[in-house]
Amino acid sequence: MPVGEAGEVCFRGWCITKGYFDDPEKTAEALDEQNWFRTGDLGVIGEDGYLRLVGRIKEMIRVGGENVAAAEIESVLLQQHAVKQAVAVGMSDPRLAEVVAAFVELKSGRQATKEELIDFCRQRLASFKVPRRVEFVEQWPMTGAGKIQRYVLKELLAENAASP
Repeated sequence: MPVGEAGEVCFRGWCITKGYFDDPEKTAEALDEQNWFRTGDLGVIGEDGYLRLVGRIKEMIRVGGENVAAAEIESVLLQQHAVKQAVAVGMSDPRLAEVVAAFVELKSGRQATKEELIDFCRQRLASFKVPRRVEFVEQWPMTGAGKIQRYVLKELLAENAASP
């Protein structure tokens, strides 16, 4: 990838696994034809030559054919003074397949409206990256390892869209 453009981080060398034991399907997912190990991480090589991890491939949102990194949206939302935590996910859309939706937890004692957060993003992001919907969260769905369960958030969006 060119400098400054996100792509999947891959490794190859003597220290990389040859594959999964007795699991050729998993091996084919993890290693390409030239034995590059696909990490599933998104990275950007900066002008300084350093690699910066910016997200996960699984956390990409496909908006009308464009790939949008959830981490980019979350990073912008976290710049807003009232935002404590933010998670961006893809929300089903009949025209674009997916659009960006954001779940936001506000800092204690701070206030912001959904419209203010969308406008904040509109000033800093390309229009197709701006969340079409913002939902406030006080308690996050977590895994046992303490990670936010993004799929639960996506399910909540689908349930809310289906209900009258």
